[in-house]
Amino acid sequence: MHALILIAGALGPVAARAADQPAAAAAPPLVERVQVITTRAPEPVETTPASVTVITRDDLVRRGAYDLRSALLIAAGIDIAPGGDGGPAGSVPEFWGLREFDAFLLAVDGFPWGGAFNPSLVTLDLTDVERIEILRGAAPVSYGATSFVGVINVVHGEPGAGGTTLRTAAGNYDTGSVAWSSPLPAWGEIKSSLQADVSHQGFSDDRTDFARGHVRWQNSRQMEHGTLRFGVDSLFLRQDPASPHPRVGTSLTTQVPVDANHNMTGARVDENRHTLNAGYDRKLETGSWSNSVTVSRSRQEVLRGFLTDVTLVAPNAHGFRESIPTVDAFFDSHMAFHPDPKVEVVAGFDHLHGSGRADGGDFDYFVDLEGDAPPSGSSLSNEAAVKIRDRREFSGLYGQVVWNPAERWHFELGARLNRTAESRKTDTLDFVSSIRVKSDDRRNVMRGGGFAGMTWTAWRKGANALHLYTNYRNTYKPAVIDFGLDADPEILAPETAQSYEAGLKSGLMGGRLAVELSAFQMDFENLVLSQVVGGVPALVNGGTQRFRGIEVSTVVRPRPVFEWRTVYSLHDARFRDYVTEFGGVPTQLAGKRLEMSARYMAATEFVLGRAEGWHGNVRSNWIGSRFLNKRNTALAPDYITWSAGIGYALGNVELRVDGTNLNDQRPPVAESELGDAQYYLMPARRVEVSARWLLGGSPR
Repeated sequence: MHALILIAGALGPVAARAADQPAAAAAPPLVERVQVITTRAPEPVETTPASVTVITRDDLVRRGAYDLRSALLIAAGIDIAPGGDGGPAGSVPEFWGLREFDAFLLAVDGFPWGGAFNPSLVTLDLTDVERIEILRGAAPVSYGATSFVGVINVVHGEPGAGGTTLRTAAGNYDTGSVAWSSPLPAWGEIKSSLQADVSHQGFSDDRTDFARGHVRWQNSRQMEHGTLRFGVDSLFLRQDPASPHPRVGTSLTTQVPVDANHNMTGARVDENRHTLNAGYDRKLETGSWSNSVTVSRSRQEVLRGFLTDVTLVAPNAHGFRESIPTVDAFFDSHMAFHPDPKVEVVAGFDHLHGSGRADGGDFDYFVDLEGDAPPSGSSLSNEAAVKIRDRREFSGLYGQVVWNPAERWHFELGARLNRTAESRKTDTLDFVSSIRVKSDDRRNVMRGGGFAGMTWTAWRKGANALHLYTNYRNTYKPAVIDFGLDADPEILAPETAQSYEAGLKSGLMGGRLAVELSAFQMDFENLVLSQVVGGVPALVNGGTQRFRGIEVSTVVRPRPVFEWRTVYSLHDARFRDYVTEFGGVPTQLAGKRLEMSARYMAATEFVLGRAEGWHGNVRSNWIGSRFLNKRNTALAPDYITWSAGIGYALGNVELRVDGTNLNDQRPPVAESELGDAQYYLMPARRVEVSARWLLGGSPR
């Protein structure tokens, strides 16, 4: 019944993107939203020939959203599974029906966050965010060989802008946080901002929590011919991880309690990440020239384990410990110029470097099914020694032309030449057999990619408009490496994809009503999948897949104090040709749905209230049934979660109470690659009380 209500709301005549305005003003049209995610140059969302959502600072504040899941819960076709193998501070996004932590690109202020390896979701911080830009589908020109199904770009405010803000919060499971952001007094011609926050978050799962501290210092200086930017970002993260819940047969086992933790004592997934960034932007006679560079150094310390057999026969669990230092660097230089008032050309070069290593070993141990009295991690000795070294170099020359030959027509055409080079060395010594295996592999790829899109404004009258768009994308991405001890010594073939998309964007009722609809098809080759080889999880290339879908987003704001937002998606993600083994028997999976990919998703949200006084929001998210395995024999039922928040603002103070997963649903939301048939569950009900002060203005 809940699902029918959500679907009906999503397909009803109410929709799209509401505006970021003071409460006393009418909602402006969609053209007010500008993004830089598609071409690296500012461009209105309404004429961009792709599905792009912009979530502003005001959107986040009104919803009490300070993490990626709560920020994106109302974005069409996107689901963020909290937790995952990265630890309780992490998440696993789903775009276009593909739920893989490495299939999308996470960027912070335009820089790939995680470098040439994997998106660093556990270190993402949303303090003092100006907006979040979300692109569905690849960005084959502006970001090259780093994304397939989506890009999330988190954009912070300008140094020295805004006021001083202090936010404190406390919640169940010993959760608490303090966040502070402020412009600093100008020193000379340099404008500066400083953000700092500390937090601790607990969970209902036994011995599961994380603590983090974060500092971000950004500066800018206006020079004679341009603007110089430089800054530092440091994050310290300490995680006590949960363990995934095993599946036996076609369903999650009931022999293991929902909140059981099978890690040994002292388990951790800790990380320190430090980033330096700099840039220089210069105005040209007919355009601009932008240069950016960032260098990050990260170090992870990992000790964790999980059940391998739901039995009381020892050993029934497997653990590992690793030290993983990585370095990544990114450089981009591009020009945007206007040879004609109707033409904009963006051309540039970028390079992404990543190098890392993993040193560690694994071991077996015993733990009871309830996770009680686990062994100490310090007492468990490695049974093997594993060393992994990997180096990646991604380079690209790119160019994009934006042409507006007439008021109703908008064309974008872009191409990119990519060169990727990777080298990998592995060294494994088994202490029991004394067998040592070394390997050395290299793979270099030179390949093009491109984008072609068109938007036609079929109708416009004042703030009302109807825009129709279509696009084609061709891209590729080198296969992932997560530095797990099971990393394949052979570098897998790169993933490739071609996609087609068409849709509409409309603004009606003077900007108070908007509707967006998109339909897509993506053909994928060599998708990297987790597969059990010899009883050990490993990554393999997964043949070919096809992703199809429809996504609808609607927003209506009949009054400045009321907003109703609804989204709906239908995703069909299937194998086209993939032969794998189950119990030693080769099996063709053509026609089977990809695991963990829900066919239907929907959400609806009501936001009510003014900038001062009482305000609140109620949100419901529905996720349809999905298969837990590749053979499609284990079906997880659909589920719905409820969230709500209520607050009171007066002057420069706002008090709020927010609750997520209020109906306390605990379905499987992400599959683990640590072991076979293991799943992370939705975190339990969470309630948080917060206070926010904005010195020198109102909380919004």
